[in-house]
Amino acid sequence: MCVDVGDYLSTSIMEKYLGNRNFFNKFLMITLPIAIQNGITNVVSMVDNVMVGQLGTSQMNGVSIVNQIMLIATLCIFGAMAGAGIYTAQYYGSGNQEGIRYTFRFKMIIGAAIVTGAVLILEFFGENLIMLFLHGDNQKDIEVTLQYGLDYLSVAMWSLVPFGISQVYVSTMRETGQTLVPMKAGIAAVFVNIGLNYVMIFGKLGCPMLGVRGAALATICARFAEGIAVILWLHLHSRQNPFIVGAIRSFYIPSKLFVNILLKCIPLMINEALWAGGVAMLNQSYSTRGLDAVAGVNICSTITNVFNVFFIAVGEAIAIMVGQLLGAGQKDKARHADTVLCVYSVLGSAGLAVIMAACSPFFPMLYNTTDEVRSLATSFIIVIAFLLPVQAFTNASYFTLRSGGNTFITFIFDSVYMWCFTVPIAFVITRYTAINIVAVYAICQSLEIVKAVIGFIFVRKGVWINNIVDN
Repeated sequence: MCVDVGDYLSTSIMEKYLGNRNFFNKFLMITLPIAIQNGITNVVSMVDNVMVGQLGTSQMNGVSIVNQIMLIATLCIFGAMAGAGIYTAQYYGSGNQEGIRYTFRFKMIIGAAIVTGAVLILEFFGENLIMLFLHGDNQKDIEVTLQYGLDYLSVAMWSLVPFGISQVYVSTMRETGQTLVPMKAGIAAVFVNIGLNYVMIFGKLGCPMLGVRGAALATICARFAEGIAVILWLHLHSRQNPFIVGAIRSFYIPSKLFVNILLKCIPLMINEALWAGGVAMLNQSYSTRGLDAVAGVNICSTITNVFNVFFIAVGEAIAIMVGQLLGAGQKDKARHADTVLCVYSVLGSAGLAVIMAACSPFFPMLYNTTDEVRSLATSFIIVIAFLLPVQAFTNASYFTLRSGGNTFITFIFDSVYMWCFTVPIAFVITRYTAINIVAVYAICQSLEIVKAVIGFIFVRKGVWINNIVDN
């Protein structure tokens, strides 16, 4: 059943926006394991990126371009899991184990379909996709970067297979209150990744020096390690997780429920794909200013992912806590909980923004690249640090809208905004003006402020307050 969050509905101004101790304790129970897991994972990705960066700028650019392309497939998987997860959290809140079992099966089916489609697209169109990001006058640099990208892609795309399987288990465990085990599995996978990166990229302990291919192989091994750990744990602890009993003996799902979940998933999958595609198009627009801009944005994105872990974890907490309360029919508590969680997200990110800005001159020094690239990266990091609290609020708004199953509004808020507003502006100013790349980056990222205002209006209107598992 849904874990009690305590009687935090209060007329006190302090508790209205910060909650009480019971609420804060549950928030920490859910958020800390997710934040730790995501944080360690992103730190490892950063180490991975720095290791590849030691090989040279061309290798770093090739890998970062492929990772941007693969992000679309990764977020499609997340979108599918999230669409079914709306039901999982609400079924858990209402104590319906059979309903959780159905959503688990749905995730298995839709995850397999997405991974298959993504691998086929990357296999046949990977080179064309990489070429979209390669601009500049030095044709030799472009050809070298393309080759490194293709070398990395040929191996890395297979990491989607273990990733898709593990996300079915990890997402369901989180939505049913099991956040510690995925965290431990993620930490174990991180150490596997670090160790194998060192061995395979640089050719240590008798292993041949595999360069970018070694980085991709290490990622695949880490994904499998994480997946095997969570699968074994869940099936060996079926008494604590009764939904897993019989979950994979058949793939039966009531047809009406299958259609309802699919109708929630499709907008989220499209949204995640379009959002990731929008980010790729933004980076493609930045890339028109040369490969130095590509390298600078890559370095900035790497450190940004580390500082984003807090507000991303709060978003997951919103999906779980608010979703469970909605499923239990406690709509007033759901609204209040959401307000408090949004405040946590913004305040925590404001503190992290100060640290991020202070780190901005030092992090680019870890890379074996030019002074120009380091200078651009430093400027980009400062821009993101300034906007981190705004991004935290838009992320919280997104998860709020999603928690009640209003995926159409979520789609409008996220992807429609990206493609009708942010991407066109980036396209125009990078191709039809002479504004320098730092100013271009600042303008495009600052458009998040307008999105935050839209998010505030949607959340305040309460369009997300729905119980979708009453029957």
